[in-house]
Amino acid sequence: MSIKTYAMAIRDVLAEEMRRDSEVFVMGEDVAKQGGIFGCTRGLIDEFGEDRVRNTPISENTFVGAGVGAASVGMRPVVELMYMDFLYLAMDQVLNQAAKMRYMFGGKVKVPLVIRGQQGIGRGNGGQHSQSVESMMMHIPGIKIVCPSSPADAAGLLRTAIRDDNPVLFFEHKAMYAMKGEVSDDPEFALPFGKCDIVREGKDLTIVGSFLYRGKSLEAAERLEKDGISAEVIDPRTLVPLDIDTIVESVKKTGRLVTVHEAHRTMGWGAEIASLVTEKAFQYLDAPPIRVGSKMCTLPFNLDLENAVVPQVDDIVAAAKVSLHLK
Repeated sequence: MSIKTYAMAIRDVLAEEMRRDSEVFVMGEDVAKQGGIFGCTRGLIDEFGEDRVRNTPISENTFVGAGVGAASVGMRPVVELMYMDFLYLAMDQVLNQAAKMRYMFGGKVKVPLVIRGQQGIGRGNGGQHSQSVESMMMHIPGIKIVCPSSPADAAGLLRTAIRDDNPVLFFEHKAMYAMKGEVSDDPEFALPFGKCDIVREGKDLTIVGSFLYRGKSLEAAERLEKDGISAEVIDPRTLVPLDIDTIVESVKKTGRLVTVHEAHRTMGWGAEIASLVTEKAFQYLDAPPIRVGSKMCTLPFNLDLENAVVPQVDDIVAAAKVSLHLK
């Protein structure tokens, strides 16, 4: 085991997978000498050269499309978007090409494509560079969605993503790149898709949160514990496929559910989990599921205003107490 930052965990897996498989290559804006976003591709060009570490023009529709084409003929491209907000510029390539190609060709074509990049708040990047867009992508059949919340998860899930024969959207959070944690040194270390992480066990309510809200949910659970409330905290890790069974089993035990994410509360992935839990475990619920998410407004540039839009630990604690009829 080694202590690595979230960014370094990503960078090391990219290098290991490029050494392992000559069909793996990286492309995106400033991924070569500049080292990509937060250094996640730093030094790769020195080892693998310009053929496998390719700078692209500022045209997401074009280079995502090039990635789709390369994947469809047997290569394994890892396409870096400087901001995942820019997925919107390449939506035809993602929705109508990458997601549907395998189906349209009757399974004869594989699309082992990874699109990765940063999203989220924390740096005052404003309304077009701070969004959390993973919930919108869940509506598209044919794409897997990954949301790692720790350096170990970033490493293990990225390796699985690169080796998958289907398109994967690999969302990273810009405020987590400097986070440090233990990561396995095993070059085969991988985490399966569709398996939640129960990061804290509890018996009174279930809190489901990812990215920054894994940590904020743990902080909320510690505060609740001082009031004699035992909260179970679950990180879904992947939204597609979603390990709803683990969440349902937790709710059967606790009788209550709070979902929390940075994406807007309206139509966020927390709503889907709440709906599925209601369908599958209604008789076990002692209170309606509660969704906590960002307010329905554009994310501000000002950091204080940004924090006023997204959920805070107080909001999670308050939601838990409402669920427990304590507020």
